[in-house]
Amino acid sequence: MSEPPGSVAGAAVPAPATWPHVVAVDDDAAIRALLVDYLSGNELRVSAVASGRELSELLARETVDLVVLDVRLPGEDGMQIARRLREGSAIPILMLTGRAEEADRVMGLELGADDYLTKPFSTRELLARIRALLRRAQAQASVADAMARVRAYRFAGWELNVGLRRLKNPQGALVELTNGEFSLLAAFLCAPQRTLSRDQLLDLSRLHNAEVYDRSIDVQILRLRRKIEADPARPRFIVTQRGAGYVFEAGVEVVR
Repeated sequence: MSEPPGSVAGAAVPAPATWPHVVAVDDDAAIRALLVDYLSGNELRVSAVASGRELSELLARETVDLVVLDVRLPGEDGMQIARRLREGSAIPILMLTGRAEEADRVMGLELGADDYLTKPFSTRELLARIRALLRRAQAQASVADAMARVRAYRFAGWELNVGLRRLKNPQGALVELTNGEFSLLAAFLCAPQRTLSRDQLLDLSRLHNAEVYDRSIDVQILRLRRKIEADPARPRFIVTQRGAGYVFEAGVEVVR
């Protein structure tokens, strides 16, 4: 019998280098073999490891595009690995959890995981979620590249200096922003007059290494309105689109 076209010991599958590289972290050898066999048959390079230590060793020598991470691992568990990964990189993380472990799913997402799937799972659904996360990461990279060439944004007399992370009001005074507020404002300014959902705001905020979570977006926006709106109760910049998200209504000038 031929060996499956992948590895269950941490080495990358011998596939075209242009294929995205996915790493599965699971202490169950049968699941590792299943993931390697199925995913590598769908234009993905696949590696499989059993622990956070093996994952760290692989990341030190290879480029990885996405991590499929089991929550329940011996030693360093999936939550700890997700936290460590997110501190040092923006690699998309898809977590595998037990069906009854809602608290794990919530915590995983708040630690920076991008999606989750409950066990037992459909391999077709797993593949679809992986492809969606890879598309999103590619779009984020394109936006990040464009934003890297921006020195500042100007709107209605305000100026946000991206490199210095400083906001000046129309009178020239500095307005102090938290990291989360800065990242949300930058997210709005890079996509003015477009309705942005909470998920889109989370994605754009992460480009600035923000500690912004889904449950805190509304609170962060309320605080941001208090700093830039003449009347936060009747905002003219950050306007709520009920059931859809938020839109930055003012015209924005980009300074490169």
